Amino acid sequence: MAFSFPMQDRIRISCSRQNLQQVRDFVRGFLLEAKRNDLQVNQVVLAVDEVVANFIIHANNEDASQFLDLLLVLAGPRLDIEIEDHGNTLFLPPGKAPNPDLRAYIQQGRKGGMGMALVSRIMDQVEFFERNSHTVCHLSKVLT
Repeated sequence: MAFSFPMQDRIRISCSRQNLQQVRDFVRGFLLEAKRNDLQVNQVVLAVDEVVANFIIHANNEDASQFLDLLLVLAGPRLDIEIEDHGNTLFLPPGKAPNPDLRAYIQQGRKGGMGMALVSRIMDQVEFFERNSHTVCHLSKVLT
């Protein structure tokens, strides 16, 4: 029986929007190296991008002196992602994002507020918790 070790990689970025492309490239490269299909790669990249952008903009006010750590672990079909915020404040959004009415959003001309609902649809599990006085977001998804 063949045993394969989990594949993993990590990256640290400062809390600047300019680093979002680096995060997208990092996640895309990791998943393509693992030979995952383009649709799932794009979905996961979108979900991670949204969470990281929320940490940068809402939790850290784009303070480039603060930083985030991202850890990607792929064990068989299961992908686990941890995004840890090293900022001074805890950023713990409500557990389950609401499932907004997209038609009403469009009719009202609203912008924003859809990100975490999208992340919840893409990923199998989304949770925020505190570890060592830092906010951590854990995302997981079984990839086919």
